[in-house]
Amino acid sequence: MNSQKTAKQTAVIVIPTYNEADNIGRMIEYLHTKTFPDIKAKKGGLTYDWTLKILVVDGNSPDGTGAVVQKMAQKYPDIYLLTETSKDGIGAAYLKGFKYAMDKLSADYVFEFDGDFQHPPETIPSMLLAMEEGYDYVIGSRKIKGGSNPKGWGFKRIFFSEFGGFVARFIMFFPFKNFFKVTDPTTGLKVTRVKGFVDKMDMDYSRHLMSRSFGYKLQLLFETLKMGAKFKEVPLNFHVRNAGESKIEPKTARDIFRVAFLLRWRDDFTQKFLKFGTVGFIGYLVNASLLAFISNAWKIEWLAWLLSTEAAIISNFTFNNLWTFKTDKITGISSVLKKFVQFNFTSAGALAIQTIVGTVGVFLLGQEYRQILLPFIILFLVLPYNWTMYNLVIWKKKK
Repeated sequence: MNSQKTAKQTAVIVIPTYNEADNIGRMIEYLHTKTFPDIKAKKGGLTYDWTLKILVVDGNSPDGTGAVVQKMAQKYPDIYLLTETSKDGIGAAYLKGFKYAMDKLSADYVFEFDGDFQHPPETIPSMLLAMEEGYDYVIGSRKIKGGSNPKGWGFKRIFFSEFGGFVARFIMFFPFKNFFKVTDPTTGLKVTRVKGFVDKMDMDYSRHLMSRSFGYKLQLLFETLKMGAKFKEVPLNFHVRNAGESKIEPKTARDIFRVAFLLRWRDDFTQKFLKFGTVGFIGYLVNASLLAFISNAWKIEWLAWLLSTEAAIISNFTFNNLWTFKTDKITGISSVLKKFVQFNFTSAGALAIQTIVGTVGVFLLGQEYRQILLPFIILFLVLPYNWTMYNLVIWKKKK
């Protein structure tokens, strides 16, 4: 359990609205009469003294949603209305709400929450309990045990939800641990610790967000996890909207896939790996050319593999230092020479792999398979070895 058991903590529930006059009053009433009293009474294992605030970010709804919120604020404490001067999408609404919650409401945690009862208020206490346990980022998942999609959804909606969620997970996270940890990347129910996470986000939605529509969910998820947030999912029983105007747009699926691709493509790890692969391909061309030349000229199989591999090692060191790992670039003649010697020692594994496997492969299969063996050895044996050694030893980030 977190050591701040007795500390007072403030959680701001940010609710974006547009034409939600039929829902928002009922939601505020429910939260204040049923959900908040249980939290204040520290039911369900809660131990913190929680101050709970509701911030409605309204897109200047013509149906009078803002007026309903103002009326409810006269009845209950800690209800706030932020009226947008321009309707910039749900993603922008959340960032505006987060900024207001930090600057004006002293938020320690911020919720992303729907005002139409699709997100059941009963989930809030379990999410706060997870924050008390030391988690930084908690989301509601329809995919884990205890969670569910609405019974009223048809096959098409369920298919797109399941398939779309899986594809988004795959694009953003596979094959790394978050692919297995995050089961519901398109969920809209989340709570995030402000210190160290929300306060590090770029709140300039016009510049920062890849999408102001539903793709924002993926971006905030991806970036928060990349910050190192301790993450947990809790079950979410998603409900069918029974009033108000849906925020889902016809191009939502396309928007989600586009954002997922951009997040992975622009990620510094992906860019570094692509550069690493390009340098490796150049090394392969050097390797293949010299392998063919030396093996034909000198007819000494093991020497051909040895010398051609060493030439590729020199090529890889030079281009990786100048391009792939330029943020950790090795400079100075003595440092470069020292690292090059170290590089050769760490590359001894690659040298041994190619020389031994290549020589044995040619012995077993014949010389005509030499140029076929080489790319398979590089791709499946040498490349993973080199990537690991380059990051852990040669261009290891300085703390």
